[in-house]
Amino acid sequence: MTRRTAPRSLAGVLGAEPGYGGSPAAARSRSARSGVAAGRADEGGGPVNRRGVLRAAFGTAAAGALGGVLAGDLAHGRSGPDGVLRLATGEPTAFYAAFGRLLADQVEAAHPGLRCRVRTTAGSITNIELLRDGEADLGLVLTDTARAAQGTGLFPRPVPLRAVGRVYETYLQFAVRADAPVRSVADLAGHPVSLGAVGSGAAHLGARLLSAAGLGPGTDVPVRHLRLADAAAALRAGSVVGLLVAGGVPLPTLSDLDRDPGLRFLPLAGLLPGLAGGRDGMAASGLEEVSLPQSAYRASAGVATVGVSNLLVCRPDLDPAVAGTLTRLLVRRAPEFVPDHAVGAQFLDVRSLIGTGGVPLHPGAAAAYRSLHG
Repeated sequence: MTRRTAPRSLAGVLGAEPGYGGSPAAARSRSARSGVAAGRADEGGGPVNRRGVLRAAFGTAAAGALGGVLAGDLAHGRSGPDGVLRLATGEPTAFYAAFGRLLADQVEAAHPGLRCRVRTTAGSITNIELLRDGEADLGLVLTDTARAAQGTGLFPRPVPLRAVGRVYETYLQFAVRADAPVRSVADLAGHPVSLGAVGSGAAHLGARLLSAAGLGPGTDVPVRHLRLADAAAALRAGSVVGLLVAGGVPLPTLSDLDRDPGLRFLPLAGLLPGLAGGRDGMAASGLEEVSLPQSAYRASAGVATVGVSNLLVCRPDLDPAVAGTLTRLLVRRAPEFVPDHAVGAQFLDVRSLIGTGGVPLHPGAAAAYRSLHG
């Protein structure tokens, strides 16, 4: 891995930035978050606690070893880096924003010298633009979109990015009204849909999904690019028959629509080869076939769709000490990064943090992983 020289420190970045809000109070009750069970059952029929799932995945031996390292850090009085981190997330009601708020809480609780400003955005493409323009230090981005930014297919010039880690996997969810005569993407011909807000990763993937099904976006299928709340209102009103979301499950907005007017979820896995450009493209883009969980929505059980991994990314000049600090937090506090209403298995797993596809790890993150795992 190539070493880079003297990245810029964040210690001199002061004050609030336009569009950024402080994190929720770090003192928010942990028990209030951990007491809500995930929306699925174990083999005995009882609810599965999300943090329990993640702690089990973490492993007793690994937890003991890393707990010892953390205790050592505290014993030696390491204060860690200071300054302000600006984190670009996603729409206010979506999972990027929820994850970002949890990350901000943990950063500020563990390192009082670091303040984390959370910015809500349209999503992946906007977050990359903010990183490129120096208006954000960290961003949550679909692996597929981050990979595309390394070339010239998405932006006029490549945008260099580095990954702190793979933090969770989202599901492409193409939901249509249950009363619509649409059972596949190919059936969308002539029916208006929303393919995600301008600046979102869903918008980038949605056009390719239609193309993979042999449909022309904007010609065969009338396409709108609406923010999630507006897309939900349009679907309810019948001005669109469906909407595409790249997000966690169950997504509260979709749960509301599933109750009224009712939803059907389109299978997308068959379009994966055309979407990813072959098996090698799937690995580099973080795309794979997944099934919507049994309990996600009323009619979603077993629908084969596309999973897309999500990265916490930064610019190459992020201070290695900051990148290392974030990495250690992700590893040591994995159970704390799961929003209450999420299905735990789709979220951060310490065993897959380094699986960042075609986006290289930041040297500070790579050094932290080596120090923790050898």
